[in-house]
Amino acid sequence: MFRRNGTHQQEHLISDLDHLGQKHRMRLADSWAGVFYREFFCRLDERPFAVLYSQDEASRPNIAVNVLIGLEALKAGFGWSDADMYDAFIFDLQVRYALGYHNLGEGDFELRSVYNFRRRLTEHMVNTGENLLDRALVQITDVQIHSFQLSTRQLRMDSTQIASNIQQLTRLQLLVEVLQRVYRMLAPADQERHGERFAPYLKGSAGQYTYHLRDTEHRVHIQAIGELMQHMVTELAVSYAEDSVYLTLRRVFREQFCPGADGVQVIPAGQVSSHHLCSPDDSGATFCRKGQNDYEGYVTNVTETCEPGNPFQLIVKVQTEPNITSDSALLVDALPDLKRRTGVETLYNDATFCSRAADRVLRQHGVIQVPTGLRGQAPHPHKLNLSHFHIRCGDNDQPLQVTCPHGQTVTVHSRRNPHNSIAYFTQCQTCPLQPRCQTHVIKRDERRSLYFTRYQMDAAERRQRCAALHRSGRNPRAAIEATLGAIKHPFSDDQLPVRGQCRVAAVMLGAAAMFNVRRIHRYLSRIRVGSENPASTATPGDSALGHFCFALRTCIQALLAPVRPPVLAFAFAW
Repeated sequence: MFRRNGTHQQEHLISDLDHLGQKHRMRLADSWAGVFYREFFCRLDERPFAVLYSQDEASRPNIAVNVLIGLEALKAGFGWSDADMYDAFIFDLQVRYALGYHNLGEGDFELRSVYNFRRRLTEHMVNTGENLLDRALVQITDVQIHSFQLSTRQLRMDSTQIASNIQQLTRLQLLVEVLQRVYRMLAPADQERHGERFAPYLKGSAGQYTYHLRDTEHRVHIQAIGELMQHMVTELAVSYAEDSVYLTLRRVFREQFCPGADGVQVIPAGQVSSHHLCSPDDSGATFCRKGQNDYEGYVTNVTETCEPGNPFQLIVKVQTEPNITSDSALLVDALPDLKRRTGVETLYNDATFCSRAADRVLRQHGVIQVPTGLRGQAPHPHKLNLSHFHIRCGDNDQPLQVTCPHGQTVTVHSRRNPHNSIAYFTQCQTCPLQPRCQTHVIKRDERRSLYFTRYQMDAAERRQRCAALHRSGRNPRAAIEATLGAIKHPFSDDQLPVRGQCRVAAVMLGAAAMFNVRRIHRYLSRIRVGSENPASTATPGDSALGHFCFALRTCIQALLAPVRPPVLAFAFAW
């Protein structure tokens, strides 16, 4: 049964924090723990998580959802293991204060409750496609932005590669590992019947199998494994069709081999799809190559504010997908939600976020994209291109007029295809730029024409904005590189201690939430000296009624405090 946790809002008359002096209590409230409690824990709406629990009123009440989510954010932000997280919850005063507990031993639960909560989150995401942790981060961030009156008209976006907790396997090691798992899946009778076929691959681990082989021998062994896999896929289909290990076997066989009339053919390594299974432990991890580096795992795309007038910037969206997902596809997926939540007008990113699909979505939502670089072949340096022309568009974002570099302005005409346009120039005979101009002479006509498509116009506008950005000497996108580094800092070699897209996404969301808390804490620490805290950071007891209650509680505690007997000191001489 779902039950909201509101006990932390009730001030304790007597608590373990009373053993701290007033100075240390103030330090605790002003530390990251106090900011986490006020700006994250108290702002979290627990109601969307009710779908994870039974609706039966006779069932046991749930462990506090805001505590479980808070622990996930702290674990990701500090890079803890589960054991470290639980120890910090039990023994660390700051962690307990951040989660709304003022007494040691209060709110204790078993670590298995955390595992069950994660399992429910993953099952809900797989079944419905809804990431409740992402929804919680969005809700909290929107409240924080409104509370601190941050402008979200300008955003910046960038992606980074994230590896899940899987071992990098060679092609032969992957095939041997799958065969070993298939054998362990079989019933004892089937193991006895197929034992002779599997025997060569059961002596040690997959790495030990390939250790003594030369590179030239790998293809022969891969061919033999392909023939065995083809036989097993057919033989085990009736009895093990629904087993996850059998499904893995069938997937690997289809990705690595091609059955034909002459037997099983090994697919060349260069023709294997990037969607292929990288590890039996993580079916969602994919392979991609960027530059000279190979990556296996996922890509995380981060969007944050970058308005110069903001006192600090916050992450507003985190996306995690298989690493074969292009940056432009991530932009297309994120932009409608970003426009609805933030009203973004300008988006800074790099060249990988530019595509025709991105141009259409940006145009549809009225967002200007300013890339710091461009993809594709650079135009001829001594020729004029479309980016040297100024195109003025109407209300429906259709080109109306075009002005050439020499200052001649003409009307733009639409072609049969509404995405194609043409403009006619009549004063080009005496133009000194004519030898370099890309306009063309029309047959049986003195006019010169400029023909361009919608995509060419979008590319020209991007080139103009990119050039203007470089001339300005400022790069609002650059700071997001440090943001990505700070989020990944708790994890060595950009590898998370979890597997699967759901868990990887949860960890990155938690790390982003903790990153926002740290930025708020840093901002409040700067303004605390010699100034009054903003209203959004006011703690219970800041009002006149709060001061009266605090004074009354102090008097009652003094009256109820037991009289301690005098301490006798003994001196021993040896």
